[in-house]
Amino acid sequence: MLNIGCHLSVKDGYKKMGETIIQLGGNTFQFFTRNPRGGKAKKIDLEDIEKLKEIMNKNNFGKILAHAPYTMNLCSKDSKLREYAKEMMLDDIARMELIPNNYYNIHPGNHVKQGIEIGIELIAKNLNEVIKENQTTTVLLETMAGKGTEIGSSFEEIKSIIDKIEIKDKVGVCLDTCHVFDAGYDIAGNLDGILDEFDKIIGLNKLKAIHLNDSKNPIGSHKDRHEKIGLGSIGEDNILKIINNARLKGIPFFLETPNDLDGYKMEIEWLKNGYIK
Repeated sequence: MLNIGCHLSVKDGYKKMGETIIQLGGNTFQFFTRNPRGGKAKKIDLEDIEKLKEIMNKNNFGKILAHAPYTMNLCSKDSKLREYAKEMMLDDIARMELIPNNYYNIHPGNHVKQGIEIGIELIAKNLNEVIKENQTTTVLLETMAGKGTEIGSSFEEIKSIIDKIEIKDKVGVCLDTCHVFDAGYDIAGNLDGILDEFDKIIGLNKLKAIHLNDSKNPIGSHKDRHEKIGLGSIGEDNILKIINNARLKGIPFFLETPNDLDGYKMEIEWLKNGYIK
């Protein structure tokens, strides 16, 4: 089965997100836990969450993915911002524990000219203070495009963070197709070679989710500009190769393309039609 979904708004409620993705033809979805620029999260409605869980169970959903705010930076120069990031993570994971055994995605962080090594040390230190043995939520490190002082644009950087995590079974990777392409990994021309490289450095067992996006930019541009499927530099034929790759079977795919709901519905239908069962 192809586990496919898109990004939805938690402002509409959890039950509404479940109903919406079914209407769009999907069986999973991603959402921001709070405003993508940070701030307080919406008050939890336990009845609303139970209704979502009923929808997920009845419709054979794949794992859903919560996305941390973009502004959260575990390796900020400012210790107060690092503490704030940890507080947000702890609150978000507690919320995800109400929908057990799903994923929470984070951008690793920006070292802000402190240097990559210091940035990695801070990210790992703070993750070790947040991740608990008894949580069911898996924290995913997203692969990045490498703009500015982003950490995570190489598989080696992601591995360096994971190597320093104490409870390793609670951490995985979300591979963003636009980001890795913009970072210089030729998933359009050499998908199997890139998966081999990922497996050798990190291990495919750590690949838990995929952000499925085309890219507005050529390979290695380090710009991170998502494009609709088939309209970018990766191309529709190569996107179909990704969803049909035997080593990626069962992994949930989340569209983050610049679309409205009608656009997502068209992309989901196209992807399902191109999926080889």
